[in-house]
Amino acid sequence: MPRRQPDTPGPVPSRKPSDPTANLRQALGKRKKAELVDALVELAQADHGVLRQLNARFDVSCAPHELVADTLQAITDATKFDERRMNTNFDYDYQAYSDVKRNLGRLIEAGHLRQAMPLALELMKRGSTQVEMSDEGMMTDDIEDCLNVILKALKTSDIPPAEGSAWCSAMLENDRVKFIAREGLERLRAHFLKAAVR
Repeated sequence: MPRRQPDTPGPVPSRKPSDPTANLRQALGKRKKAELVDALVELAQADHGVLRQLNARFDVSCAPHELVADTLQAITDATKFDERRMNTNFDYDYQAYSDVKRNLGRLIEAGHLRQAMPLALELMKRGSTQVEMSDEGMMTDDIEDCLNVILKALKTSDIPPAEGSAWCSAMLENDRVKFIAREGLERLRAHFLKAAVR
């Protein structure tokens, strides 16, 4: 009598993954506009990341002092790290770095370069610490992208040479790893020093 072969499962029918937001979308579609606005504002108040995303998505205009405060918060969010994960490739907030860059650009476009300069210095202090504490410094490019916005603006600005070169020196001194945007900062400092002797 032939031995019976064990049953083998047939092909599993492929199922399209369900949209996890479908039920939420349906529920939101039944709400009034004012209720949705209130819900979004509550979420933004409770979560800085949501606030930054909504501000960026809807291009919310802010007074300069509000933009400075928002940028400081984005710098804090971008550069934070868990000390228990030192010397690893820990996760960091890419979106917060994008918001820092965007806000610095908005300040400069609005004619507030001088308010952007101390923000860039704060970014250098915190960002270089984050790089130093990480394994491979993967956020270095993000920091440099933000700083390049300021470097480009300063090169064509009417900032007095002494003020510009002093800022470059402070940036270089506060770089804990001694390589973040170093070449650009040294070139810019040389530009200001040359302008000072004209």
